[in-house]
Amino acid sequence: MPEQTGRPVGGPEAVRAVLLKKGYLVLLLISAVVGIPVSLAAFGFVSLEHELQHWVWESLPDSLGLDRAPWWWPLPALLLAGLLLAPIVTRLPGRGGHVPVDGLGGPPTLPVAVPGVVLAALACLPLGVVLGPEAPLMALGSGLALLAVRPAWLTAKPQLGPVLGAAGSAAAISTIFGSPLVAAVMIIEGAGLGGPQLTALILPCLLASGIGALVFTGFGHWTGLSIGALSLPSEPPSGVPDPGDFLWGVPLAVVVAAICVTGRLLGTRVKGYVTGLPDRPAPTRRATAVRTVLCAVAVGACITAYALLTGRSPEEAALSGQATLGELAADPASWPVGALLALLVCKALGWGIALGGLRGGPIFPALLIGATLGIACGPLPGFGFAPGLAAGLAASAAAVTRLPVTSTVLASALLGADSANSMPLLIVAAVTAFVVAETIHRLGRRRAGAAPAGGAPPERPAEG
Repeated sequence: MPEQTGRPVGGPEAVRAVLLKKGYLVLLLISAVVGIPVSLAAFGFVSLEHELQHWVWESLPDSLGLDRAPWWWPLPALLLAGLLLAPIVTRLPGRGGHVPVDGLGGPPTLPVAVPGVVLAALACLPLGVVLGPEAPLMALGSGLALLAVRPAWLTAKPQLGPVLGAAGSAAAISTIFGSPLVAAVMIIEGAGLGGPQLTALILPCLLASGIGALVFTGFGHWTGLSIGALSLPSEPPSGVPDPGDFLWGVPLAVVVAAICVTGRLLGTRVKGYVTGLPDRPAPTRRATAVRTVLCAVAVGACITAYALLTGRSPEEAALSGQATLGELAADPASWPVGALLALLVCKALGWGIALGGLRGGPIFPALLIGATLGIACGPLPGFGFAPGLAAGLAASAAAVTRLPVTSTVLASALLGADSANSMPLLIVAAVTAFVVAETIHRLGRRRAGAAPAGGAPPERPAEG
């Protein structure tokens, strides 16, 4: 038996032992070196995606003599997205990446699946699919990081794969959330580790995300290309939260969590429709391809409905929501409540469908959903646009990621200078939304487990 020292297991000695291992120092060096090519590839991907998005939604309508994309624009755009995505998910290795309703977790993406992930993202995101770039970026970083080491090393040291995959993911998304710290915290909190294991994961992820941020920033200035990082160019100034902010902020967080969980449940249903249910024969490739196209068209119909209901540009409800989020924060008073509610309903419905049938990340659109509801509640007595925006951002991030610490850090990074004043409200909103989302999911699992034969099947495991 090991000697009893009286210190807790996983204390400073155990952490020091991990850090001083020769193999661990080599791992840190590999993470730093791998972070550079991964960041370059990620920079090229997000820059290309941003340029294609600008061409589809702004340059092309302008070349046709249109002031903006007309109301019907999402229908052919999303139909094309479905037609391009269908052969990728049915024929290429990795099926274009994991289905977004499964979250951001799962095992590291194998290098053989990276081309399909990139092609699927470029087929979906620029054409208006209501998803973000974070999941494809994480898969890209993970796959490229594993490609940089010999397969024999991965076989000899099984723990090397998950750590390098996490470091590659952190490097790839180092600035897409507006701060490299958000990426590192997300990877670490999502791993659910503690003690020396947590320390062993922290340093490679921090190192890779820091190098990734440096590469992103340097190439951004050098090339002049935009990577479309999540940011608020202007946000309503906020003061110290008062009791009214919490009086409205807590129920707002509950409603935001319920909307996000409902969208995820819709996504789970759509995934079962597209890929089949566990207790039924898997659909044929042709059936999966047709259903994928139908999902894309349904998302296009949601975006079109927003344009018809409000008379505004369909671009506001399409895409990941980064640009619309900035517009909301810059001038929330200019948005009629009716337009905000239409954006909330159409965006949430399109997001739920896309979660189960298309490819992309779930977080960016959810942030817009939370911010939209928060801005819509801003005129309530004793509330305001700034606390509504803060509570909506933190609650939506926590409900979708189910990572309350990451959600608080992400909302804080978005709010910038005002985050210090808003921090108590951010924490309360994130924790409230997390608890509500976990409670709903737990009740759903109990109900599914108690269902009689022929009832709803259990949720399928996440795909790698």
